[in-house]
Amino acid sequence: MTKHFLEIDNLARRFPAKQGELTVFEHASFGIDKGKFVCIIGHSGCGKSTIMNVLAGLDTPTEGHVFMDGREVSGPSLDRGVVFQNYSLLPWLTALQNVTFGVQARWPNWSKEQVREHSYKYLDMVGLGGGAELRKPAQLSGGMRQRVSIARAFAIEPKLLLLDEPFGALDALTRGTIQEELLKICDATNQTVFMITHDVDEAILLADRILLMTNGPHARIAESVKVDIDHPRDRSSIIHDPGYYPIRNHLVDFLVRRSKELSGAVAPETDAQAAGAHPKIVNPAADATAGNTSAEHSAA
Repeated sequence: MTKHFLEIDNLARRFPAKQGELTVFEHASFGIDKGKFVCIIGHSGCGKSTIMNVLAGLDTPTEGHVFMDGREVSGPSLDRGVVFQNYSLLPWLTALQNVTFGVQARWPNWSKEQVREHSYKYLDMVGLGGGAELRKPAQLSGGMRQRVSIARAFAIEPKLLLLDEPFGALDALTRGTIQEELLKICDATNQTVFMITHDVDEAILLADRILLMTNGPHARIAESVKVDIDHPRDRSSIIHDPGYYPIRNHLVDFLVRRSKELSGAVAPETDAQAAGAHPKIVNPAADATAGNTSAEHSAA
């Protein structure tokens, strides 16, 4: 019996190589509860996108299993919506038609009016209207195209939303605006999200937990960092939360120093312990508060 809405059990992905095989990542085990937003961070080559492809059903793990809502994931499904960095829109369709295409596939018995109304609802949620929805992707800016991709993913009302660095190609202002819209939609719909990002500040703004991966090959998920910052969140006020900088400093330290120190194959005697074990849970904000309290007591 699975413990979480999404349960990842001892995943590994290996590829044939000139000398034996290449282990991209291994012993990946973690769970995500329904309605939670989880980000994963790690250096290039550690297998983040490969993990996401497995969750989406686009790739098959060499070892391990993925269960969602009590059923094992096998192949793509409309229960899992995916947003890629490169938009992946159908260029011959308008923005509205790109969304209705997914909605029609999800609910084939709906009338045209139902499909259109439902599609407009999610286009409005991402702030896309005023005639822009009638343009084709080539006539839209990068930010608008990504809004269409997000609207299309949300419109099929997936049980799990998978985001692969969806804002990586956008300018800072556009990225910030869409991040805040994404937060509002997730808070309103109780959407379960798994997202890849390289942006530490983005992860803290969006996520309830942040998974940290060691460097590849033989990458592992080393820690699960709790983000104990209340919702609703916004970019202007989150930096003033007392937990913000302890979390940020912990993430930066991991990426700069510890991800490399912890990388590589583990010793044989620890393999049995590592297999199937969930990552260590850390709470930098709570630890910092506890440390300050202890220091105050000592000073007193």
